[in-house]
Amino acid sequence: MKLSAQLAAFAARLGHDFADPALLVRAVTHASMSSVYRDDNQRLEFLGDRVLGLVIAEALLQADPRAAEGLLAPRYNALVRRETCAAVARAIDIGEVLKLGRSEMQSGGRRKEALLADAMEAVIAAVYYDAGYDAARRVIMRHWAPLVGSVAADARDAKTALQEWAQARGAPPPVYTEVARSGPDHQPVFTIRVTLADGAFAEATAGAKRQAEQAAAQALLERVGP
Repeated sequence: MKLSAQLAAFAARLGHDFADPALLVRAVTHASMSSVYRDDNQRLEFLGDRVLGLVIAEALLQADPRAAEGLLAPRYNALVRRETCAAVARAIDIGEVLKLGRSEMQSGGRRKEALLADAMEAVIAAVYYDAGYDAARRVIMRHWAPLVGSVAADARDAKTALQEWAQARGAPPPVYTEVARSGPDHQPVFTIRVTLADGAFAEATAGAKRQAEQAAAQALLERVGP
């Protein structure tokens, strides 16, 4: 099997020459194509998530040999979470090579954060199956090394930090409410409000609920102080 010119260009951006090109084709095939392709990328995504986790955990230990687990865990979570995987996927244009069914194509699947993140993990697993752990590690570090080097010493996400802020003061957890939704169905925009027990609140708008929640939490953290 020979890769199409588009997939060959993607493999070059990824940094891996596939001995078995069919693995890459499977990795970029979404479940919505099941009527055309027998294999989609769901099982590869499951494995790729674990391979990514191991490589990142190892990289963090090597980057900061003295860091305690309590500091390593939030850094790890920041590097393997969906948003980060999707950001790496966008940087190497996975979206343009995804094989999607018509419904996903029409709903903007090439831009969906979840699809991009899942495909990134599936591609990692494809490299692992194709050439082993060392090859997968090389690919991951090619794209994640700058992130490992720049991840904050305290990399807790804003929602976690805000919840811990409230708990430290004996208050109940913050409440997140969707206050507005706009835009077409395939590209919605959400406005989320986060409220503390004392009535303090902040709002943020983003193209995904999770992003809007994080932005609202960050805004409220900046408002209430350390």
